[in-house]
Amino acid sequence: MAPVAQKIMKNISSRGRGKWVCTPKDFLGHGSREAVDQALSRLVKTGQLRRVGHGLYDIPRMSDVLKRPAPVNWDAAIAALARRDSVRIIPDGLVAANQLGLTNAVPVKASYVTDGSTRTLKIDGRTVRFRHAGPNVMQWAGRPAAPVVLALRWLGPDKAADPEVISTLKRNLPDDVKRDLVQGSGGLPGWALPVAQGIVANQAVAA
Repeated sequence: MAPVAQKIMKNISSRGRGKWVCTPKDFLGHGSREAVDQALSRLVKTGQLRRVGHGLYDIPRMSDVLKRPAPVNWDAAIAALARRDSVRIIPDGLVAANQLGLTNAVPVKASYVTDGSTRTLKIDGRTVRFRHAGPNVMQWAGRPAAPVVLALRWLGPDKAADPEVISTLKRNLPDDVKRDLVQGSGGLPGWALPVAQGIVANQAVAA
């Protein structure tokens, strides 16, 4: 095995099988871009790596149930894409609302918002949609309350103000999320402020 390929495999293997998705950009310290691309291509051909999307690779873990490589670690794939393209990516409002128990609706395609370009990609055979969002949305990227804010925006002023929505979030959200919602209240649209206040009412969540 060529030295660049050896370094790449050592790097990926140290992170655990199926736990990390990588891109050529992650290995530029091991050689030139051309050498890295050639090494990754050879590793895929020999079966040591799996290509899960354009410029995305992993060492798949085997599924004990299916007796074949398990699907890609989805969170790791999205994180790799964000690193590769130097963008921020967070689940869109429908996904967030579903995860928070506010709707039974599910997106036909995996869907995210980003400060990058609007586009549709294939990752591990799945169609993924990325929609450009402005600073007022992306300022929440990486913050605990991001799913709540995206879910409220997706619901809109009327549905978000439903007492059942507020009660569900008040009951289920951990204190760190509520605290972040309070701390970031200046970044909420005006109609969402009463909703956020209702979620944290009568609870000691201030910093």
